[in-house]
Amino acid sequence: MSRNDDDPPALRRRSWSLEEKRRIVDESLEVEASIAEVARRHDLNTNQLFTWRRQFGVVPTAPQDLAPILPVTITSDTTTECSPPGPTGQMEIVLAEGDRILVWADVETAALSRVVKALRR
Repeated sequence: MSRNDDDPPALRRRSWSLEEKRRIVDESLEVEASIAEVARRHDLNTNQLFTWRRQFGVVPTAPQDLAPILPVTITSDTTTECSPPGPTGQMEIVLAEGDRILVWADVETAALSRVVKALRR
């Protein structure tokens, strides 16, 4: 397809100098830089910016925030050797006068019984 100066802007190809490409690639390498944002700011396709980065010898690195990939084995055995987690949470008892008592899941039954009996008096 031949380019005509009367073509709409969407059909015209942009030409970037080597210095402009280097400046944009350097901007994409800054700490906390988003490649997508850099590309948008310069009206570029993100894939074009990745291509320029490769051309300038930028080696892609794995994100540091991700956990390492660990091997997983799936078996048909559904039994588990660990005990189920203990009860969690809390209960809130609101008395008629508005006082509140918080009871955690690990409270001893005998101790809670003594508190309830004392409140009945």
